[in-house]
Amino acid sequence: MDVLLAEASVDYKMVFAMEEINDDFEKADLAIVIGANDTVNPDAIENPKSIIAGMPVCHVWKAKMSVVLKRGAGKGYAKIENLLFYKENNRM
Repeated sequence: MDVLLAEASVDYKMVFAMEEINDDFEKADLAIVIGANDTVNPDAIENPKSIIAGMPVCHVWKAKMSVVLKRGAGKGYAKIENLLFYKENNRM
């Protein structure tokens, strides 16, 4: 990810690590997710038996609303459903 940000000349002062930003989602009106899948899957937190249990993820589902922008609701690299797509406060 850092390589992509560098190639796009993104100022690192504008980028937050997950540990820095996750607490802020609860205060957010809207979280916009662009093209992500497993990295925003609440199954990593909510299901201790999930194959992604314990994986660091962005807690975007804690915002008042999340919007996921991607081509479809297909499975990610882990080949499991993303429960974020079915949350009441999420739109695709």
